[in-house]
Amino acid sequence: MVVWRSVEAMAIRIRTVGTTALVLAGTLALCSCTATEPPPTTEYQARTSSPEASLTVVADASEQAASIATSVALFDESRVVVVAPAGDPAAQALAARAAVAVGVPLLVADGAGPGSSAAPGEVDAALRDEFTRLNVTTVWSIGDPAGFAARPGSSDSADDAADNSADDAANNSGNDAADGSENDPADGTPRIVASDATQEHVEAALGFALDAEDGAAGTPGTADRNRAAAIPRTTPAPPLDDTLALALDSDAQIASIATAQAAGVAVQLLPTSAPNPQANAAAVEALHGSATSKTLAIGAAFGGEPELDWKIRASRTGATLPGGGQLLFPQHQFIALYGTPGTPSMGVLGEQDVAAAIQRAKDVAAPYAGLTDKTVVPMFEIIATVASASAGADGNYSNELDPARLRPWIDAAAAEGVYVVLDLQPGRTDFLTQAKQYQELLELPNVGLAIDPEWRLAPDQVHLKQVGGVDAVEVNAVTAWLAELTNEKALPQKMLVLHQFRQSMLRDRSAIDMSHPELAMLIHADGLGAQPDKQATWRALHQDAPAGVAWGWKNFYDEDAPMLNPEQTVAGVFPVPDLVTYQ
Repeated sequence: MVVWRSVEAMAIRIRTVGTTALVLAGTLALCSCTATEPPPTTEYQARTSSPEASLTVVADASEQAASIATSVALFDESRVVVVAPAGDPAAQALAARAAVAVGVPLLVADGAGPGSSAAPGEVDAALRDEFTRLNVTTVWSIGDPAGFAARPGSSDSADDAADNSADDAANNSGNDAADGSENDPADGTPRIVASDATQEHVEAALGFALDAEDGAAGTPGTADRNRAAAIPRTTPAPPLDDTLALALDSDAQIASIATAQAAGVAVQLLPTSAPNPQANAAAVEALHGSATSKTLAIGAAFGGEPELDWKIRASRTGATLPGGGQLLFPQHQFIALYGTPGTPSMGVLGEQDVAAAIQRAKDVAAPYAGLTDKTVVPMFEIIATVASASAGADGNYSNELDPARLRPWIDAAAAEGVYVVLDLQPGRTDFLTQAKQYQELLELPNVGLAIDPEWRLAPDQVHLKQVGGVDAVEVNAVTAWLAELTNEKALPQKMLVLHQFRQSMLRDRSAIDMSHPELAMLIHADGLGAQPDKQATWRALHQDAPAGVAWGWKNFYDEDAPMLNPEQTVAGVFPVPDLVTYQ
């Protein structure tokens, strides 16, 4: 279900607003409308169209630029627009109510302050250009943007104009608002209808603009009738039901949100501190539940959000990770069993069948739930390619398990909320070559990858005589491929585990590429033995580690002296590991 904050709610929450009417002068004609006749009977409908691209980002920092960009994205023509001042959320919220109700864009006027292209009494060039593009004939201005001066001879507010006689008003404006045929000024510049930025006045004028017979609640003033008389009867265009908007929940987006809603686009809000939709359950639900195919992202922070297109496409799939959501860290803590299915000598994972292994993983993970605020997720780390003492037929000193053998374990794990990581021990071949053999499994949303440099041999090395190692360039080849696969298939974020207990295992570690948001990178400390030695290894690995990397710790049932229990692991290992593996 799509959820969004309506602009009506924005307007209702406003308690006090300014009362000075916005008067645009210079190249625009001013209408001091005083006629009391009903609004023109000919209804007008703006023309809208959805963006061409599947993702359109409105990331302008300027309120005015963002409002114009949103208008350009959604409206092809609108003879009526609503304008409100920059930096005035109260006036913008009232203007939003009006714009959505009549189905027209809400644009923001910057005024003639520092950096503006407009002189006092003139309209900013960018705003003028948008009026021209939209073929605007009537501007309903609400509020007073700083730096704009009232045109000499014009009234200071719409209420003052209401006190003038109809003849005086006609002389001041050069237009008779009561005459529908004269609604467009002769020189082609838009007519300005100014409203005080108060909810009472805007709602009253809006009531008459929408329905001349019923009007607004309460007793209308003459000025409210005049505003309605000057605004062409407008009805919203059919909704753009192929587009969903994501917008940051801040006052800077009021105008853009209103314009999107005026075009019939549903809007889902995100906190300004977290523009990634994958981090927001409501956003994932909205994107997945929407029948739309296009997304409009509104907010400056979206401009710097890496791989936003992938994040939106992944959210639209609705696929979630074990434990919930589409991001791994820091929301989750993983507790894993390590080994090879059907091979007890390779680790505890292989000591039982898949059903019993799932239950064991859950039992091992359960104590951690009471020790952390994170969601605890049971996990399998399956050794998919096993280091071998012999070269084998392919000469690489590694035995690759058939993916079909592993698939039942992965499917059963997914059904029970267990995450899976495939571990590679490649011998004399490279990690990327082996990773590609398991692409069909890595295309599943609950499957990540681990590379174990201990078992990556040089051409003249053999297992158990030397400890292997890998250069950053080979690691980066794997991460680039896995990130691209995750992006292409619109998958949730994947875990990429780097095993290490010696510095030499990950050579030139500082050059490892950590820039892929599709991957959650984790360094896993594999040291075994006495706890002081393990702690020393843990501290050494943290020195000069890549920024943003997560951390894993391994508890050995037989080799540790002693093995830490869950309470000791959480209390005694700092920082608390994001992944704890049992072998």
